[in-house]
Amino acid sequence: MAKSEPAATRRRGPNDPERRARIAKAAIEVVAQRGIDGLTHRAVATAAGVPLGSTTYHFATLDDLLEVALHEAAEKNVQALKEWEAALPPDADFAAALADLVMGYVNEQYRATVVEYDLYVAALHRPRLRKASAAWDEALTELYGLRTDPLTGRLLAGLFCGLLMQAALADPRPTRDEIEALFRRAIDGRPS
Repeated sequence: MAKSEPAATRRRGPNDPERRARIAKAAIEVVAQRGIDGLTHRAVATAAGVPLGSTTYHFATLDDLLEVALHEAAEKNVQALKEWEAALPPDADFAAALADLVMGYVNEQYRATVVEYDLYVAALHRPRLRKASAAWDEALTELYGLRTDPLTGRLLAGLFCGLLMQAALADPRPTRDEIEALFRRAIDGRPS
């Protein structure tokens, strides 16, 4: 007969502080596999390896799950972009760096890019997600404004998002040089 753990050492329910975070990450994974329409409490519970009741305890509605997934994806993405910008030399060719960044997102990180856009675009039909999407936009604007100015930062954030979506959808994809030319025009203005 197997010995059971003493009651004081068992990890269950609220004593599992990582459970909520695992559920949030699992929601992103479910969206990656099934899209927004495939997001269910049951699918997230399975992906997180938790009982179904845990997902509804922490996130009562599917919009709650979408909201936490969007926040999680946005925070992860913004942190990665901050690290990318901090690693650029002060005299880096910013247009070329942005073109490389877009190409990385649509080539090496394609699946994550699609998931992030699925979550971002979900805010069009779910007003409570708009605050998180807007915060993501503001973070991009601020980040790109560090290398340029606030207005150009806003222009680059919009251009970046649009180019990323177009490049992810296009067949054939735009070339790196085409993308760089657009960023260069946005940063430098009209050609002489």
